[in-house]
Amino acid sequence: MRLDDHPTVKKIRLEAQQSPARQQGPLDAQWLRDLCLAAGADDVGFVAIDRPEIVGHVADVKNIMPGTKTLISLVSRMNREAVRTPTRSIANHEFHETYQSVNDAARHIVRQLEELGIPAVNAVAAFPMEVQNFPNKNWPLSHKPIAEAAGMGKIGFHRNVIHPKFGNFVLLDTILIGLDVTEQSKPLDYSPCIECKLCVAACPVEAIGPDGSFNFSACYSHNYRDFLGGFVDWTEQVADSKDKHDYRARVDEGETVAMWQSLSFKPNYKAAYCVSVCPAGEDVITPYLDDRVAYSEKYVTPLQQSTEKVYVLPDSDAEEIVRTRFKTKTPKQVRWNIRANDIFSFLFNITLTFQRRKAGKLNATYHLHLSGDMLVEATITIAQRRIEVEFGITGTADVHIHSSADTWMQFLDAGFSLEQAIEDCHIIVEGPTELLFQLADCFPTYGDIE
Repeated sequence: MRLDDHPTVKKIRLEAQQSPARQQGPLDAQWLRDLCLAAGADDVGFVAIDRPEIVGHVADVKNIMPGTKTLISLVSRMNREAVRTPTRSIANHEFHETYQSVNDAARHIVRQLEELGIPAVNAVAAFPMEVQNFPNKNWPLSHKPIAEAAGMGKIGFHRNVIHPKFGNFVLLDTILIGLDVTEQSKPLDYSPCIECKLCVAACPVEAIGPDGSFNFSACYSHNYRDFLGGFVDWTEQVADSKDKHDYRARVDEGETVAMWQSLSFKPNYKAAYCVSVCPAGEDVITPYLDDRVAYSEKYVTPLQQSTEKVYVLPDSDAEEIVRTRFKTKTPKQVRWNIRANDIFSFLFNITLTFQRRKAGKLNATYHLHLSGDMLVEATITIAQRRIEVEFGITGTADVHIHSSADTWMQFLDAGFSLEQAIEDCHIIVEGPTELLFQLADCFPTYGDIE
């Protein structure tokens, strides 16, 4: 049978002749906004694919849907008291239900657009993600910068988007569509964040520094313990255990059952206290303005005083903070589980595990000359408790370090001796040797937990 004679082809061509032309021009922005709100979104904004604010995300967008012309940023509100409670199972349920809500709204919107012949894809809020790429980037699209460009809020001190009305009690999603929209949304001209730093006070691992820095490894190791790399670590604990008694010495019953719960009922966050205590946003801020002390006692203190196990990297700032600031919390050492497969990923990795408190007053520039399949040169700068890693040699070095890439990738491992590596000339230091030891002290210990 020729394609022209196929019943489906004949039917579609006849309908095309009898039906009005499908939408080809820009979509009316008000009509699209009404559609999104009717589908269940609490707020919505539109961003053209060529907007400069999202230029760094265009490749991700086109990977999902090459013909994308407009991005729809969706906001779904969470119930605040559910997120604020120290009973984290309730808070996690609220996260999951809201993710489901915003995804359901997005799916309904996509269905309506498809029925009009408009290409559309929901980029999906939260999981599932492209986790087969772990530990590399596994999220298809970053919703936060798109939400900022769409006027849905600004990223606050705690790295979460704060909506001007709903505060940070929101979850985000993005829909990609294949048409322009008659009117674009504009970014907010102010930040709803009031920089109260209650997020700093509430975080059990001080992932958010008082100076605005962010300790990624502290947040990741604790808050995400029951999924992603935490799950990888748990499976290896199972594999390494000699018998049930050895396993129980490594992982207690509560931790095992918590992992089962995350596997069975969606991943559970261990904290997310930064979201719980945030007072920003028009609908949220009044009790904080009325009595800041009472607000803190109601929402911050119960989280600070809750009894819980806190997962920390060995010799990290978080480990010290839990022991000295939170007497009702117990630190448990876990290993850093984002493995570096090459020297390039290792040098990026150390920007994630840098410990600002341990760095103290260290101000130094290190030039690395690393041999291997190819010569790799890089510059590490530590100043004012922050780290910067650049490929290539920049600035004036306080220390030059010569080593193989393989040796350098081990220098933070448990059991690795810097002294012996220097003595054996596996690492050659030009400059004050103590600066190399001070550099090593800026990081937690990598490797298995004994």
